[in-house]
Amino acid sequence: MKPYLIIPAAALLLSSCLQKKETVTVEAEETVADTGAKPYPLKTCIVSGEELGSMGDAVSIVHEGQTIKFCCDACIPKFKQDPAKYLSKLVK
Repeated sequence: MKPYLIIPAAALLLSSCLQKKETVTVEAEETVADTGAKPYPLKTCIVSGEELGSMGDAVSIVHEGQTIKFCCDACIPKFKQDPAKYLSKLVK
């Protein structure tokens, strides 16, 4: 590859990596206070088992009065497919 093509290609690649992903986060205290939901007792994602915060800000939802936290947005659909499977982890 010609050197004059490598520099623009590298700049384009780096600029796409540096773009910020916009996320909306809600503090757990706000979620519990606003909805009256039970607090989430685990320090890990209920689906993947990853430590919360290891992949960026944790994502929270309220399911049947219980706050549930995930390591990322991708875990929410997995949880919604079979909530009972994952909610059993809260009882242990």
